[in-house]
Amino acid sequence: MSTMLWTSDAMATAMRAATQGALPDGVSGLSIDSRTIAPGEAYFAIKGDVHDGHAFVEAALKAGAGLAVVETAQRAKFPADAPLLVVDDVLAGLVELAHASRARLNAQIVAVTGSVGKTSTKEALRRVLSAQGETHASVASFNNHWGVPLSLARCPASTRFAVFEIGMNHAGEITPLVKMVRPHVAIITTIEPVHLEFFAGIEAIADAKAEIFAGLEPDGAVVLNRDNGQFARLQKQAKQAGISRIVSFGADKRAEARLLDLSLHATCSAVHADILDHDITYKIGMPGRHMAMNSLAVLAGASLLGADIARAALSLSQLEAPTGRGLRRTLEVGHGEAMLIDESYNANPASMGAALNVLGQAQTGPHGRRIAVLGDMLELGPTGPELHRGLNEAVTANRIDLVYCCGPLMRNLWDALSTGKRGGYAESSAALEAQAVAAVRAGDVIMVKGSLGSKMKLIVSALEKRFPDKAAHEEAV
Repeated sequence: MSTMLWTSDAMATAMRAATQGALPDGVSGLSIDSRTIAPGEAYFAIKGDVHDGHAFVEAALKAGAGLAVVETAQRAKFPADAPLLVVDDVLAGLVELAHASRARLNAQIVAVTGSVGKTSTKEALRRVLSAQGETHASVASFNNHWGVPLSLARCPASTRFAVFEIGMNHAGEITPLVKMVRPHVAIITTIEPVHLEFFAGIEAIADAKAEIFAGLEPDGAVVLNRDNGQFARLQKQAKQAGISRIVSFGADKRAEARLLDLSLHATCSAVHADILDHDITYKIGMPGRHMAMNSLAVLAGASLLGADIARAALSLSQLEAPTGRGLRRTLEVGHGEAMLIDESYNANPASMGAALNVLGQAQTGPHGRRIAVLGDMLELGPTGPELHRGLNEAVTANRIDLVYCCGPLMRNLWDALSTGKRGGYAESSAALEAQAVAAVRAGDVIMVKGSLGSKMKLIVSALEKRFPDKAAHEEAV
């Protein structure tokens, strides 16, 4: 068995659980998915929006789970010899285990929130810190009411640095999560008009993100975006929360982590910055001004956690985009190739603008075109139509040649486009798929983006299937 994460006794104590069956000495990990559970892990039977995890306990144990955590009300469903920890509420038990995990940690902890760039900033922190000590970071976008406690409970006691992403759709959601994590450093990447259907305006979004100050450790530091319109509001709230170490980042002359010069390239960026009085030049392995700006926060945060800033800057050259968040793939098209930029994971006006910017910087091949395939940005409330129409400015500024749109909200952009830029329109991504695939020719760069609910991954998958990656095709042969 791999390294023990928790002893069964420690789990039972932390969760005030009753025990049943022959429990193992301990577990190597924690899972809430019976399909991907590894032998020796503990399975938590969480009730989700769609499924109740108790329906998959048997499958998890059959797959080698060391034990399962179930609720008292359903324990009778399982054999008397099944290895179980029994609690009143499984999610509440996971939260208690997360608190126990935090109590045993001697790590330096950073929490990241913001309207845009949370996951890429968390991944950049993971990259730079793991080169300097044992580092634990939340996987994927585990940033909500179950993702944060699961990530924290999975943190090994030996960890030196821990990185957590904290998200929200509504006011009041960040407070309990950050009080669980108790970070030494909190980073707010930026405040933008997202989830607007749940908020009165951008100030209300800033106030909800400012909840991250509530859980900061005494003598902790916050890192804020000085170029953002909500900076003064956040700075004031940080001071009111009794935080004295407020570090700002940006191009603003007053920023402590300040951009001095930036060269944007098709696949990377070169940055010259002053980070907390260190003059430093470094390369980031991902394109886009937004990545360069967030790298200032990453280096400031790493430095505040005690990491070596020069080594951290060096690590940024190895950054790669996660799937659905700017990952690039080469498509074999006839006797040439095209480039696919997969941004299908999510979208809001700020990240859409940034992605169109990256597409504008991309190098096309001979006779190639820059093609944007865009799906609806959701949760924008009554301003949705106007925000979609407004994307036309970024389309024009970045010299995008063709735009394909799907969804009722993207109809607003479609109507605003000049005739020459109109590729095609459909009500859904499934209906747009054939048009988008048929449009591709050698030399093109195609960027696909939309909110998760607009299912743009369908189009990404269709493109990959129709034009297999050259390297992958050669390996197969």
